Amino acid sequence: MFSNKESFKRYFLQRLEMTYGKTFEDTTSSDHFQTLGHMIREYVSSNWIQTNEQSRNNNGKQVYYLSIEFLLGRLLHNNLINLGIDQVVIEGLKDLGIDFFEVEDMEHDAGLGNGGLGRLAACFLDSLATLDLPGHGCGIRYKHGLFEQRIVDGYQLELPEQWLKQGQVWEVRKEDLAVDIYFWGNIDMYEKNGKLQFRHLNAETVTAVPHDVPVIGYHTTTVNTLRLWNAEPSSLIAKDVKDIMRYKRETESISGFLYPDDSNDEGKILRLKQQYFLVSASLQSIIRNYKQQYKNISEMHHYISIHVNDTHPVLAIPELMRILMDEEGLGWDEAWEITTNTISYTNHTTLSEALEQWPIYIFQPLLPRIYMIIDEINERFCMKLWKKYPGDFLKIEKMAIIAHGMIKMAHLALVGSYSVNGVAEIHTEILKKREMANFYAFYPEKFNNKTNGITHRRWLIKANPKLTNLISNIIGDKWVDQPESLRELLNYQEDASLQENLAAIKQSNKERLAKIIKEKNGILVDPSSIFD
Repeated sequence: MFSNKESFKRYFLQRLEMTYGKTFEDTTSSDHFQTLGHMIREYVSSNWIQTNEQSRNNNGKQVYYLSIEFLLGRLLHNNLINLGIDQVVIEGLKDLGIDFFEVEDMEHDAGLGNGGLGRLAACFLDSLATLDLPGHGCGIRYKHGLFEQRIVDGYQLELPEQWLKQGQVWEVRKEDLAVDIYFWGNIDMYEKNGKLQFRHLNAETVTAVPHDVPVIGYHTTTVNTLRLWNAEPSSLIAKDVKDIMRYKRETESISGFLYPDDSNDEGKILRLKQQYFLVSASLQSIIRNYKQQYKNISEMHHYISIHVNDTHPVLAIPELMRILMDEEGLGWDEAWEITTNTISYTNHTTLSEALEQWPIYIFQPLLPRIYMIIDEINERFCMKLWKKYPGDFLKIEKMAIIAHGMIKMAHLALVGSYSVNGVAEIHTEILKKREMANFYAFYPEKFNNKTNGITHRRWLIKANPKLTNLISNIIGDKWVDQPESLRELLNYQEDASLQENLAAIKQSNKERLAKIIKEKNGILVDPSSIFD
């Protein structure tokens, strides 16, 4: 359907009229966007299936990237660029009298991320697919994302972000792969065959339903998956009929907003629910997939790597321990060996006061079994510290996972993972020498640096087409999949013609931005100003 312009136009018109049951003249830009989006998803579906099959049949390691944010932006143009069919579509639509950029404007930014954390996650997914690596993203399908910002009379006004108002053209809902998550209740301990067993009683059940989004690599047949979990009421609803509406409201709020206000206990509970919801749903899914392919759970760490992006998904450590012990029947030592060789952690902050921690009085009743496991991890870790630093109560207190009524998530991440990285060389060195110096002295082999990269295809080709064309005219286009060749531009740094063209592109982009500011905010800005 995208082999050439004429084929695309024919298929597009046929699909448009069949889908909407109206003449081409009566269709809207929104109809055009939905039609084009479904065509692209259909076009990549065979490669998507094939990638999943290859991952299943390949004995190599699968990478799962857990993040509370994925700042994907708009996917339409990015997908067309990666598939190498953007010009066919843009020119084909132009022949039909349709402005592609008006169609592109119909897509809402995915309300799944807000800043650097989500930007990094989205860039990793793009790069994994482009490098033909089996890498999967796991996140939450927020109904409203963060918020929509309006400036009214000089003040910020926050409105719910309605990015799913017209549905999500890229996702596939997979209800058959839903899993249940358990909150509250109590833990019953009993003995069976000489082993202590645990079961979760009187729990509140929430169902996590996956919505899969294809992640398309640049000029490759690899199509990986971003799995987004939606929180829905379980068929095992609360027994008290009077509480059904409250239960429904509280359940759906788990995937309602990115970063709910946690200035009070109610907000803290919701955030903690979100974090456990993400890791429990993801790990249940990961282990189910693993067991379909391999029989021996004891070898899981040889085939699965789970990376946690900051501390939000660090509950993956005790949740993996819970599944391995309570559901798979492994002993503590074997489960700990697997867990600490499966999970790796990226730290994003150097400020100790910004590192996430949870009060026990909130955590323990909400996640009773997970608290028991963290408490045991802490006890065993403190015993190790005592052996190395006998009598040094102050050091042990500073390094403990649980202290002064708080659970320290970064400490849990450091103890329960095999790799800890900062996001820039200077950041990693600060962690080693200052903020996490005690842990670096104890676990020097775990610390390493991974400088944050950026997907230049999205943040240059997609974001700045004029600059893209200028670079390709100067050094050729091999830099698109070999970004290190951008160094060749240094040979032209004194080139007056290049400087002149670069200045013209900057000015043109500033004029476009000034136009947007006028349209969105009613403010006139001088395009010859310095823009920061």
